[in-house]
Amino acid sequence: MLQSLYPIGLLVISNVFMTFAWYGHLKFKSTALWAVILFSWGLAFFEYIFQVPANRLGSNYFTAAQLKIIQEVISLSVFSIFSILYLKEKFTVNYLFAFLCIMGAVFFMFKK
Repeated sequence: MLQSLYPIGLLVISNVFMTFAWYGHLKFKSTALWAVILFSWGLAFFEYIFQVPANRLGSNYFTAAQLKIIQEVISLSVFSIFSILYLKEKFTVNYLFAFLCIMGAVFFMFKK
């Protein structure tokens, strides 16, 4: 059981890199677009270093669809924290309801 958590940990790390690659540059709007694209691609490389092994290891414990749902929950969780702490955006009740809908998807994906 504990070994099935390793892919989830790797997915968390990969999503932190990807969130910064996709959205971190929004605080630097005066930086040239080509520069933020190159920097984002560099971060995405590290995302793949964690994402690919996460999916490879995770496929021993989860179906591909279950892995995708897990990844989406992690992605939204990481992005929520990122948007509040890094981008200084407000977390609204709509975000909460959207997250609850995703949790419903998790329920149905893992329901036997």
